[in-house]
Amino acid sequence: MASARFRPYEHIRDPNDFKRAFDRKRSASDPTMVVHGAENGLNHARLGISVGKRKVRKATARNRIKRLIREAFRLNKAVLPVGVDLVIVPRNPNLTFADANRSLPALAQAVGKRLASQSGPKPKPVVEAIP
Repeated sequence: MASARFRPYEHIRDPNDFKRAFDRKRSASDPTMVVHGAENGLNHARLGISVGKRKVRKATARNRIKRLIREAFRLNKAVLPVGVDLVIVPRNPNLTFADANRSLPALAQAVGKRLASQSGPKPKPVVEAIP
C-alpha cells in the first residue's frame, strides 16, 4: 500500500508549473471546484492549489480551504491519475471536506482521461550516435 503522507515532492511550487497547467487547457469542473491538469513526466501526481483573494477575503479562510483540499488529495492518492499535475481552483468559499473529498477524485480522473486522449502516442527520444 502506498504511503498516505503528503510528501514535499507532491507539491507544485514553481509558478511555471501552475502556468503550464492553466495553459494546457485540460480541465474538469463541478459546482465546488475546477481542476486543471498537465502532464508532469513523473511517476506520481502533484498538487497545486490556487485560492484567490477576491473569492475568499480572509487569509484564515483561504488556508482552511487549502488544508481541506490537501487532505482530500492525501486520502485519494491511490485513485488519482499518475504523472499529472493537478491545479485546484475552488469555486465555493464555503467548501467543506465532504465536498472536496467527493469532487477531487472524480474531477482528477476526468482530467487524466482528457490528457491521455489528447496526448496520443509519445515520440521516441532522440539518441545521437557518438562518432
